[in-house]
Amino acid sequence: MNTLRTFTLLAGLTAIFLVAGWLVGGQAGVVIAFVLALGMNLFSYWNADKIVLRMYNAKEVDERSAPQFYGLIRQLAENANLPMPRVYVIDTDTPNAFATGRNPENAAVAATRGLMERLTTHELAGVMAHELAHVRNRDTLTMTITATIAGAISMLANFAMFSAMFGGAGQDEEESPMGGFGALLVAILAPLAASLVQMAISRTREYAADRAGAEICGQPLWLASALEKIEAYAKGHEYARAERNPATAHMFIINPLSGKNLDSLFSTHPKTGERISRLRAMAQEGGDENVRAARTASPWA
Repeated sequence: MNTLRTFTLLAGLTAIFLVAGWLVGGQAGVVIAFVLALGMNLFSYWNADKIVLRMYNAKEVDERSAPQFYGLIRQLAENANLPMPRVYVIDTDTPNAFATGRNPENAAVAATRGLMERLTTHELAGVMAHELAHVRNRDTLTMTITATIAGAISMLANFAMFSAMFGGAGQDEEESPMGGFGALLVAILAPLAASLVQMAISRTREYAADRAGAEICGQPLWLASALEKIEAYAKGHEYARAERNPATAHMFIINPLSGKNLDSLFSTHPKTGERISRLRAMAQEGGDENVRAARTASPWA
């Protein structure tokens, strides 16, 4: 299913890229867009994780520089039967986290300083277990490639807007079958289409990672409490770096966008209240064998 989902996502985003190229540049635009999309898919497979980490100025830490946090990740990785991922910290007050990497052997998890300062050890364990669940479910390849290509589509839309405003009217039909109007359509519709593709795969993935994360740390309520705190902070504060890179919003455990921009209308995350309700129901069940096993192995329970 993950392979099919990744293929479907890449096909959908590539199709958006090709249609946008045709609307802006006709047949030549399609060829250029195809070559760019092919190169971007290959480049993203190997380098998208590095690009995203660099976007947020994430700094790698180890057992000496962040002993408690690094040790927590190591214990959670053991609970999840995963290789130890690379561990990063982002220097911002905004509490949030994400995972990246093309496979579990090349995975990385990142948490913000605000997350580490505002959450209890239990809540932090719940959040990072959620991120390791994405690694175990092999969601991270899909997430990182989506961020890269969706970002490129946004850049193409900005170019199309510039073209429509200053040069579209003079294009002939061979260059652009719809002239400046085609460029304007790309500028308006391409980012929305890319957001819809992201939404199509994101919501069920978050629910699955919530459940698997609760199994990894052994306590569903730890993650539920953390989600409440992160959501409450996100509503009243703007994360400027995320606002500049809205194509990466789906990677975070809670949508980092403030809601002031159009991107927020197409949220890639399910409602936090529903996620919390499901986690609380899972805690009340209390009979999941995986949860009981993780509680036994957890040094924080």
